[in-house]
Amino acid sequence: MSRRGHVYKRGDSWTYILDTSLPGQRRRQKSKGGYRTKRGALTALNEAQSTVQRGIYVEPSKLSVKTFLLDHWLPATKAGLRESTFQGYRSAIRRYVLPRLGETRLQALTPDQLNAFYGELLVSGRSGGKGGLSPKTVHNVHVMLHKALHDAVRWSYLPRNVAEFSDPPRQTSPGKAMRTWTPEELRSFLQFVEADPLFAAWVLSSSTGMRRGEVLGLRWQDIDFDHRRLSIRQTIISIDYRVEVSEPKTARGRRSVALDTGTVTALRAHRAAQNQLKLKLGEAWQDHDLVFCRDDGTPVHPDRFTQMFDKQVREGGLTRIRLHDLRHTHATLALAAGIHPKVVSERLGHSTVAFTMDVYSHAIPSMEAEAAETIARLVQGHKP
Repeated sequence: MSRRGHVYKRGDSWTYILDTSLPGQRRRQKSKGGYRTKRGALTALNEAQSTVQRGIYVEPSKLSVKTFLLDHWLPATKAGLRESTFQGYRSAIRRYVLPRLGETRLQALTPDQLNAFYGELLVSGRSGGKGGLSPKTVHNVHVMLHKALHDAVRWSYLPRNVAEFSDPPRQTSPGKAMRTWTPEELRSFLQFVEADPLFAAWVLSSSTGMRRGEVLGLRWQDIDFDHRRLSIRQTIISIDYRVEVSEPKTARGRRSVALDTGTVTALRAHRAAQNQLKLKLGEAWQDHDLVFCRDDGTPVHPDRFTQMFDKQVREGGLTRIRLHDLRHTHATLALAAGIHPKVVSERLGHSTVAFTMDVYSHAIPSMEAEAAETIARLVQGHKP
């Protein structure tokens, strides 16, 4: 008999008894049976004894993945998450995790199961099994599960985080999926939308690289016309299709952006038109100080903004790109024009210059060749 436990035969199977108490504690014992052989029971006992000695013993539990995520993890983490992040986690759990892993015992979850789960999402993860999810989306699901299982370890539900030993799909580089316009294509687009009431929004998006929510969240008080700058202090987001006002996710997101003369002119004209509408509506106008809003002053839904852009691109017969690709177009054209990456990174609100270069350097393959020629001229001197 071991000091910390022993095994015995019970009917046709073997059971182990484990002493789980620590020195100085009142004696506590746990049992687990169902092993077909004495050797199997002894092996399981030795493993359990090891976890007790290392202080990571976890009591056996039938808690399911579903119960842990919905009843324990989400409620406990909600206070520390942005509302949009919390809603994103909850949606991913309900749409992707629960239908496939929800009834699995939390302690029975294995790396192999997670790998199979990720593979299934890539092939048929969309609603109704109509196609697979992108590697980036599946990777985001993995990140969420990794965090949840990490917390399960901290809270003594699990002895280890099995997500650490799984193989999630690599994220596709954002740059590889992007499509950007040439200067001529961007010029054609702006000429086509010149009479659009949201003309200034399209100009602003393409001349600053601002995100959709940043453009929609911009207020008149955030624009300094005299110094031709604006400050990004709030964004408009959609949570369960409800329009919400939020703050930028990071300190880098809260930034000041310089404006060119053409953009300032477009914004001034837009303000004049909006003032006329406010006078016409009188008390019916709901003043949120938003630069771009609905006809009554209320926020524009981000999805509606995207739909309006898609409609203009389609009717203009232009190369199809996403609204977010206006941001990519701005960055790509700026880097290709020789603007320093740090400046571009700050305008976009990226976390680091390295991230900016990782995303966009592939889109301008001539940069490295130009660098080689520049260095050669410096070393060899200018030839007449």
